[in-house]
Amino acid sequence: MPAYADAAARPHLVTADQISAGDTAWMLASTALVLLMTIPGLAMFYAGMVRKKNVLATALQSFFVTCLVSVLWVLVGYSLAFTPGSPWIGGLDRFALQGMLYLHDAGKLTVSHVAPTIPESVFVMFQMTFAIITPALIAGAFAERMRFGAMVLFMAMWSLLVYAPVAHWVWEPTGWLASMGALDFAGGTVVHINAGAAGLACAYMLGRRTHYGSEPFIPFNLGFTMIGASLLWVGWFGFNAGSAVAADGRAGMAMLVTQTATAMAALTWSTIEWLIRARVSLLGCLSGAVAGLVAITPASGFVNVGGALAIGVSAGVACYWGATGLKRLLRADDSLDVFGIHGIGGIVGALLTGVFADKNISGSEGHLLTQAIGAFATLIYSGTVSLLILVILKYTVGLRVNAEEELTGLDLSLHGEAIP
Repeated sequence: MPAYADAAARPHLVTADQISAGDTAWMLASTALVLLMTIPGLAMFYAGMVRKKNVLATALQSFFVTCLVSVLWVLVGYSLAFTPGSPWIGGLDRFALQGMLYLHDAGKLTVSHVAPTIPESVFVMFQMTFAIITPALIAGAFAERMRFGAMVLFMAMWSLLVYAPVAHWVWEPTGWLASMGALDFAGGTVVHINAGAAGLACAYMLGRRTHYGSEPFIPFNLGFTMIGASLLWVGWFGFNAGSAVAADGRAGMAMLVTQTATAMAALTWSTIEWLIRARVSLLGCLSGAVAGLVAITPASGFVNVGGALAIGVSAGVACYWGATGLKRLLRADDSLDVFGIHGIGGIVGALLTGVFADKNISGSEGHLLTQAIGAFATLIYSGTVSLLILVILKYTVGLRVNAEEELTGLDLSLHGEAIP
């Protein structure tokens, strides 16, 4: 009989005294922090980097994806990701959250088997914020040229066909990567490699922006980008420390190593810039910080400070190359370096989790081969299914705005709005 046949291996009903008030309070706060990462964090981060004529359209993408994925997650995404089913996909036990209960008078409520000390409603919300930011990240790869309707359909299909299965593989105990012992504390594989592969597929399918490479594309406001990056950094504590699903020492360690790796990666990227270009740029420093956040994510609940420093240096070097040398080799207009930073950073973090995992912190041992299987299986699956979705949309509703709309800018041509 499968292990998940036991009630404790699936979402189940418990008495209220089995809930930890401390864990619940921390997870409510973490959920708000992770939502802050997308709105306004990612919205401002991306909007500041595009040209003035595309700022509002870019911000709208993050905001609209937040709304779209919230509804899809409640209806079916959560059930597909976090209920037992097969090694590849969950079941429909929680379709439209049926069976998720809070019975005040009876003093009972349901919990997830993955997070048994907090109400299931809180776990649903926490994981929803991860499901939101992952497709929102992809939008940076096709910035300034995708039709809004095509974007909406792509995000909806991708959330259900790519994000939910990969989350199940890695984070639900019956998932095939979880069963192998793959380590991903907070989403290096599920979020960043997943989004990076999809972003690269989008960049290839939509083609380069008009005049890309022949004229400078001046960012609208790097001050916006700095504010957005800062919100991402602060929100990331909910992302990583919140993934302990408890207010405990492991959450504290996850927060500490997140700060350490992020700072180290920003310093590393800035140092490389200084050595190569004889200057340090704000955008480079911000990009280095995001690279560090990405790379420490899978490792944050498994490594010590020494491991975090090593991951930070590695992320700074690898993601600088990903956003420059690799980008030129791939010849893809990945507008805001989704693959170069999130894809490459996620791969670096996933692999180095297998190298630096400290059993004293988590009780888990890392295995480089297992980590590589998880990282590259996700890369291939996400890239392939994303391409299939994009091909379908290209020959049905169309993917790209026409040349006139692109030159006018998406703010005015698609949404009838403009920054004065």
